[in-house]
Amino acid sequence: MESAEKPFRVRVHIMKVVVSGSTGFVGKHLVNALSMRGWDVHVLARNDFNLGEEKFIDRLEGHNALIHLAGAPIIRRWSEGYKKELYSSRIDTTHKISLAVRRMRVKPEVFISTSAVGIYQGEGTYSENNAEYDQGFLGNLCRDWEHRAEQVSDLTRVVIFRMGVVLGRDGGALKKMYLPFHLGMGGVIGRGTQFVSWVHIDDVIAAYLYAIGNEGISGVFNLTAPAPVNNREFVETLGSVLRRPAVFPIPSCALRLIYGEGAAVLTGGQRVLPTRLIESGFRFRFTDLRTALEDVFGKMQGQADRDNRT
Repeated sequence: MESAEKPFRVRVHIMKVVVSGSTGFVGKHLVNALSMRGWDVHVLARNDFNLGEEKFIDRLEGHNALIHLAGAPIIRRWSEGYKKELYSSRIDTTHKISLAVRRMRVKPEVFISTSAVGIYQGEGTYSENNAEYDQGFLGNLCRDWEHRAEQVSDLTRVVIFRMGVVLGRDGGALKKMYLPFHLGMGGVIGRGTQFVSWVHIDDVIAAYLYAIGNEGISGVFNLTAPAPVNNREFVETLGSVLRRPAVFPIPSCALRLIYGEGAAVLTGGQRVLPTRLIESGFRFRFTDLRTALEDVFGKMQGQADRDNRT
């Protein structure tokens, strides 16, 4: 794939975008951001992936950009049946889009697909060009996911974002963590030494817009803030921002009882750096965890105040 270091030419004419996973946390924010720019945004619903090949191609034809965010929630108990759902909702859907791109009369200018930092091992610090990959289910899932998107890199510009833990007021990890922390029942997970490679939702959306508009962007990019922290620091900072104690540790064994093999998403972690994005010229707005959390929860409080007035 092309290097991100080539000079950029910003494309301003892209007006028609199709987005899968539009009802998810990131998807809702992205569709809103695209629509606010006056772009013609179409969404791919889950049922659209059940369409026959010709009808599915018709759903994609005429769009300048394809953005694929669909995927079943990863934080669940991983039964064998649910593992198949995780795989199908990511790999099979990406494969279907790639097959459609091959047959489209006019190719999209860019196809942006998704992956996750779970592709990396838990020990070490990794960039896109300095990596050791996880050999478990999650690592294999991410590799297969990326491979399906890369199949059309000879036909269109392909961008793959390896997403970290996205911080926002209305979804993702913080939505799940808010109540126990608000009640003073938050705490570190396991030993607290596992890393959290986080990223603010505003920076996620900015990165997608950046990738759409810049011809020089292609290949794999870590979409994480440049300052990952370990779980203990993350929890202590969150507790401090919420002015709540964080003294109730969550044993790893308890999470394994609840989530089975899926507990690895919570008990493990990766220290990941967004080297290629930064080298390409992208600038993160939120590089400090406390600042990011204060922004998120300031917005949450502002929304609560507005709700109370209505």
